[in-house]
Amino acid sequence: MIDYLDGLLRSAINPYYYGVLVTAGINIMLVLSLNLVTGFTGQLHLGHAGFMAVGAYTAGILATAYKWTFYPALLAGGLAAAAVGLVVGLPTLRLRGDYLAIATLGFGEIVRITALNLNITGGPFGLRGIPRVTNLPLVVIAVVVTYVFLWSLVRSRFGRALVAIREDEVAAQAMGIETTRMKVTAFVVAAFFAGIAGGLFAYWFRYLNPSSFGFMVSIELLAMAVLGGLGNLLGSVLGASIITFLPELLRTTYPAIAERRLVFYGALLVLIMILRPNGLLGSSSESGWLEIWLRRRRRAATVAPEGPGAAPGGEPHGAA
Repeated sequence: MIDYLDGLLRSAINPYYYGVLVTAGINIMLVLSLNLVTGFTGQLHLGHAGFMAVGAYTAGILATAYKWTFYPALLAGGLAAAAVGLVVGLPTLRLRGDYLAIATLGFGEIVRITALNLNITGGPFGLRGIPRVTNLPLVVIAVVVTYVFLWSLVRSRFGRALVAIREDEVAAQAMGIETTRMKVTAFVVAAFFAGIAGGLFAYWFRYLNPSSFGFMVSIELLAMAVLGGLGNLLGSVLGASIITFLPELLRTTYPAIAERRLVFYGALLVLIMILRPNGLLGSSSESGWLEIWLRRRRRAATVAPEGPGAAPGGEPHGAA
């Protein structure tokens, strides 16, 4: 079924844009998982590319050196990233603010330098020979599963505890919330989905290099989350999509813009952040333009129509 859908999509979409869509889907998974830690829990995390690298290299090594099939290798990549998230999260999530940001930044660099110096990862020459199994339907399914899982999680009691920690950690602790355990759990869940996204990345590009998981990748993922709206899952989807597609759209415009697309790209992001400092869709605690528009629509729908025969609530007299 997936192969059939993939064939239909490949016949309908330009191969270049097909690849951009796959990359956008992987970025959406990464930003959704990062938003759980940074947006909903309020922990500044600058090493998310490190978890992606752990998942990518685990899946890649299992596929090339041990001939594992796609799904077990993908799951192993997610579990390996979650295990690393647990080991890293236990000591680092006792830190706060800038100290946590520096610690997670250091973790990401440790992963990159480790991959650069190990023979099994290919060192500076990278890991080659990974089969191409990832396709657009698989990425779409992975994005939907990630979104639904995190959507359910943040609306549960656990999710409310994370928001309480973000708003005031001391008050949350005074109310009986085990803040360290909650933060580590969120970190492990985010690491798992980042590892799955890394595995999809490995099976799509077929080549892994440590430079693909550098510090700037983590910063770019954070920019996607901030652009869409911290603490807003739909905002993560929008932010990741815009930052993935925007350079490609600028590339296809007028030659003068295409040559200077990175300048326009940066200027547009700065302009958006000036106009929408809370992100395009706002955060979970502040309404964005979409929430405001939907609220106005609902309010307008419940206003009783003027004129004879109209009753409060909009229901005509005599209606069943």
